[in-house]
Order: sequence, then C-alpha cells, then structure tokens
Amino acid sequence: MGKVTGFMEITRETPTRRPTAERINDWFEIYLPFPEDKIKAQGARCMDCGVPFCHTGCPLTNIIPDWNDLVYRGRWKEAVRQLHATNNFPEFTGRICPAPCEAACVLGINEPPVTIKQIEKTIIDRAFEEGYIRPEPPAVRTGKRVAVIGSGPAGLAAAQQLARAGHDVTLFEKNDRIGGLLRYGIPNFKMEKHLIDRRLEQMRAEGVRFETNAHVGGNVPVEDLRKEFGALLLTGGAEHPRNLNVPGRELKGIHFAMEFLPQQNRRCEGDTVPAEGSILATGRRVVIIGGGDTGADCLGTSHRQKAAHITQFELLPKPPDDRAASTPWPLWPMQLRSESSHEEGGIRDWSVNTVKFTGDEHGNVKQLHAVRVGPPPKFEALPGTEFTMDADLVLLAMGFLGPVKSGMIEQLGVTLDERGNVATDDNYMSSVTGVFAAGDMRRGQSLVVWAIAEGRKAARAVDLYLMGETKLA
Repeated sequence: MGKVTGFMEITRETPTRRPTAERINDWFEIYLPFPEDKIKAQGARCMDCGVPFCHTGCPLTNIIPDWNDLVYRGRWKEAVRQLHATNNFPEFTGRICPAPCEAACVLGINEPPVTIKQIEKTIIDRAFEEGYIRPEPPAVRTGKRVAVIGSGPAGLAAAQQLARAGHDVTLFEKNDRIGGLLRYGIPNFKMEKHLIDRRLEQMRAEGVRFETNAHVGGNVPVEDLRKEFGALLLTGGAEHPRNLNVPGRELKGIHFAMEFLPQQNRRCEGDTVPAEGSILATGRRVVIIGGGDTGADCLGTSHRQKAAHITQFELLPKPPDDRAASTPWPLWPMQLRSESSHEEGGIRDWSVNTVKFTGDEHGNVKQLHAVRVGPPPKFEALPGTEFTMDADLVLLAMGFLGPVKSGMIEQLGVTLDERGNVATDDNYMSSVTGVFAAGDMRRGQSLVVWAIAEGRKAARAVDLYLMGETKLA
C-alpha cells in the first residue's frame, strides 16, 4: 500500500452531517463536503492485509484495496476505472449501501474499519466533476433484442451491461419515471435524484431505450414481448409488503411505507399529489412499525413534514451497541444501527407487538394497542405490559414478501421458489426458456449492492444465452 503505516497513524474520519435544525427543513443530502486531503488520508488507512476480506464482504467483489491506494496517491482517473470494473453505479452504493465491506475489513478486527463507502462516493463524484464519465457504446451491434422489465438498480445495471455487449435493450418501467425504488423509495435526503438522471443520459447514449408508464402484464401484454424480444429479464423487485393483520387494520390513516414514501419523492420532483389520497405526517402523531431502513426513511420524511410526535416500534429485541458474539468478524454484525433520521428526533422502542387499532366515529385511526414481548422465536406477550398510544398516522415498514404475483408473473407461468420469489437455475434463467430474473424478484428483499451484482450476473447469463459466449464480467 502507499502508506504502509497509515492504519497505525491515522484515525477513521467521516464527513460531518449538516446540523439537524437545518437539514430537517429541506430535502437535500445531509453530508457536508469532505476535503481531498482527508479522503486521501482515509485511503492510506487501508492495510497490506494479505487477504482482503472486504472483497468477499462486498456482493460486487469490488477491488477495494486497489482504489483505496489510488486515492491515496491522487490517481483519480485510474481509481474510477477500477471502481467501474465491478460496479456500474458507485454513486448509488456510496450513498445508500450499508457497507458490508466495512464490516469485513481486516482493520475492523480491533480498530475502526477503513471508510470504504466514503472513498467510493468521493471517487465517482469527482469522476463526474472531472468529466471522466462518458458513454461507452459498443463497437459492434449483435442485432439481438432484450427486454428488461423493472428499472431499479438490478434492471439498470443489467440494461447497461447488455447494451455495452451490443444488444438492443429496451427497459420497461410501470411508473412515469425511471429508477424503481431509487426514484420513488429512497428519500432525497439520502440520495438526490439528479444522480439517477445523469446516469440515464449516459445509458441513452449507449443505446438503452426507456419505456415508462409501461406495465408489463398490464398495458403491455407479456405475449407481445415474448414475440418481439430474444430474451426477457425480470427485475421488478419485491413489492409485496408484509401486512399487519390485526383488528382495526382497515381504519383510515394506516398505510404501507411504500404508499407514503413515493408521494414525498413525487413532491420533490415537482409533481402535485392530489389532496384526496395524500398522506402527510404534518401535525400528526405518527407511529412507524418496523425498525429497519424503510422505517428510518419514514422517520426522516416525517421529521421534514413536521410531524407533531413520532414513535418507531420494532418487534425484535434491542440489539447490542457493539458487534454481537453470534456474528464475529468478518460476518455482517448484529448490533444497534442508528441512522441520521434517528438523531433528528423521535422515540425508538423494541420488543413491542401491536395487537389492534381503534378509531373514531369517522373511521380514522386514533389509538394503537400494544404489548411488550419476549425474545424470538416465540415473542410471547409479557403479562402486565399492555399499553395504548395515541396515533393519527400509522406507517407499516415491516419488510416485503417477494414480488407481486398477479399480472406478469402469472401470465408468464414461471415457477416460484419456497419463498415466493421467481425460481432460477445457476444461469439466472427461470422455468420458462428465454425468461431470466435478477435482483429482489429472484432473491427477495435485499440491498442495492446485491441488486447491482445480480443485474450484472444476469446480464452475463443473457449474453451467453443469446450469443453462445460472453465477455461480460
């Protein structure tokens, strides 16, 4: 490495977040700029560790030590080339990935790990600023046509890879804008949407065709795509939310997170959300059920909408502050994670099970009834711990149960696995010849980094199927 003793001399440092009082009044990203000398110093902390476990911690097997060293040396153009060798969209992962690579960092055994995620983000942002990112159209076209269905990170990565391999790629998206959950799930304060738009410009120049308001299995017949395209790649995500089937669930004011979050993203895009059907936390007593990333996104959004009071419940026990003994290095650690939204306010509580909701004479939710529970797997109710809480808005952020089955999946007749996802072989092909699947639609609810990795691998499989050989990585 460039500075052999860097990990002994330099401490971990990350960018400062904008003051809470400032950032909850806007929808811009929350971090302040990080000076170049500091990011170079962070790159110098990367050890000559012999076996870089960060490679295996990352689903994309990013070549992390190489670009850490290049950043330390100020060789930015080479750094972004190494970064793009395995990751189509490091500006996405550098912002919203939870960084399993850092959990697997060898330095992290007994010291704070290398700030891999921040280095990644800095490399790609600088590459765009310096004009290093340009379209990479293929030298030769194959004449083969591929339909990619779903424009989240898996679909985008696959579409770009297949276009660069020379295929004519059309990406179908049921919504009015491209991006999937990147566009309408991730709040702007975590990732501003101009980052998606600049990638779309590059992909258009590489030959990808985008079709919006195109709901395959709805207004776009599946049989038409089967006739027109040599291969179909399903990347529609896991959009079937886990419900809370308790008395009072039908009351007004109880919504899935993915009914709430997309509306605010549309407002940030300049759209008008009709008053009828609008979900706003403004002035309301909000309860968020679910303690994961989606729940944190609901929390930060509710802060910015100026909720009167916010509580977030989780069924599981509170994790330990440090890595649990059950998840030793280099495994992804079981430990308490606090997002930027949590430092902005609200109350978090664990081991809480909601048993029913009650409402007023107009059918609006007014109270949540809950009980404290013991550990998994039984989650037995603890006698005498029942309580009631006032609530005007309840947001269900309890995860997803796989892809929506009606429409496209039913019409294609693909086999599902035991979890309800599209089953595939080792080459990402479903039970229907020429129909492939990747991302959350194939593996279930997961991370953006897994989606990109799946999209790249599926693109390679599609290219091999169409051509009999492939050069895609």
